[in-house]
Amino acid sequence: MQEITVVFYAREFGGMWQYSFDDAAIEPFFAQLNRELSGTGVHFNFSHEPNVCLKINGYQDMLNSVRICAPEHGFPSLCLGQFLGASRDADFLADVKRGVRRVAFSPESIAPAGGDALCHNCGCGC
Repeated sequence: MQEITVVFYAREFGGMWQYSFDDAAIEPFFAQLNRELSGTGVHFNFSHEPNVCLKINGYQDMLNSVRICAPEHGFPSLCLGQFLGASRDADFLADVKRGVRRVAFSPESIAPAGGDALCHNCGCGC
């Protein structure tokens, strides 16, 4: 079974920007995600890292407060905001779900650190 760990750093909101999110929602979110994907050979774990606190000035910073650890795919600590791109609805848990599913099922579509090109053999010609 492939294990992917999602680490949530502590957050401190700065300035006028705020985002209402209750960390208590994370545990039931992952329980449901693991039920949904139980037959795929992937299991998601999560942890909180209270010793690392990021200042949050906008939604992209919220995404940057999440790290995905998937060593089997070559991602020891992948910042969610680095590869996810713009969020249509700024729905934090929906974006986390979108990110972890991409890492689990389409890691070849994530450009390597320092890279700006990738090829995932879909026929697009990139």
